[in-house]
Amino acid sequence: MKRIGFLSFGHWSDSPGSQTRSASDVLLQSIDLAVAAEEVGADGAYFRVHHYANQLASPFPLLAAAGAKTSRIELGTGVIDMRYENPMYMAEDAAAADLIAGGRLQLGVSRGSPESVIEGYRYFGYEAPEGSTMADVARDNTTVFLKVIDGARFAEPNPRPMFPNPHPGPLGIQPQSPGLRDRIWWGAGSDATAVWAAEQGMNLMSSTLKEDESGEPFHVQQRKQIEAFRAAWAEAGHEREPRVSVSRSIFAIVNDLDRRYFVGGGDRSDQFGVIDDFRAVFGRSYAAEPDVLIEQLREDEAIAAADTLLLTVPNQLGVDYNAHVLESILTHVAPGLGWR
Repeated sequence: MKRIGFLSFGHWSDSPGSQTRSASDVLLQSIDLAVAAEEVGADGAYFRVHHYANQLASPFPLLAAAGAKTSRIELGTGVIDMRYENPMYMAEDAAAADLIAGGRLQLGVSRGSPESVIEGYRYFGYEAPEGSTMADVARDNTTVFLKVIDGARFAEPNPRPMFPNPHPGPLGIQPQSPGLRDRIWWGAGSDATAVWAAEQGMNLMSSTLKEDESGEPFHVQQRKQIEAFRAAWAEAGHEREPRVSVSRSIFAIVNDLDRRYFVGGGDRSDQFGVIDDFRAVFGRSYAAEPDVLIEQLREDEAIAAADTLLLTVPNQLGVDYNAHVLESILTHVAPGLGWR
């Protein structure tokens, strides 16, 4: 395990005990948590993107602000739903945020998960052409996005522009941020989409659920997905080494407050069910004393196969407590998994 970061769903509500009671609270505390995570030694700060919900939605202002307040930590998404995105405008936003952060963005993109409304992308002005699906649209948008952040020049220049064109011939999206193309991840929910991501030269981001393709335990199916991704990557002949992340809910019990929040809670085993018209397997959560956690996590085949672990955090419990959650894992658990 080379890198450990956090993944925040960015919830807010006025429920009792919530320290994020508004969108403003979530955004400002997300920046503060990225700063705190960097201070305790974490490697990454990642944020979920959901529409029509009391959760984080537009990632680039947040990533840019966090980039301006930090200096080392990776900043990413898990994931941006490409059914909702204009890939040209997104390319401009992504490059600008990456430049502000000094080249630290790690953008997870995908078809996305079920939203709070039916076919919400239609309200954003997007619809699948006849004969295709919105999953096709998401992949097509991603393909365009990858090309334009990689410097594609395709737009016919105005022969009499307001300002001189920087070079002759077609123009491309500006600004460009060198290296961003290698820091795009695909959130794969199946073995087939993991293979597709490898073929496109994207890193693999695997979450706490995937399509149930064999009935085996979640971590075993996820490990096999990672193996399929790496095999497809090698077959494609890409020159660089790909990255792979997995997400887990893991809490080290080191004080009475931890015990009050997490002892007796969470899922002790995998769950199987139907989501978005396919059968899925959901990974278990972990909450135990550090020595017990180390033994449990050593048996997780997907964690062993990945290079990056993203810890889902209860963001509504506030910055201080979540910084404690991260520091407890980094101090008492991560070294036992080979981190640093």
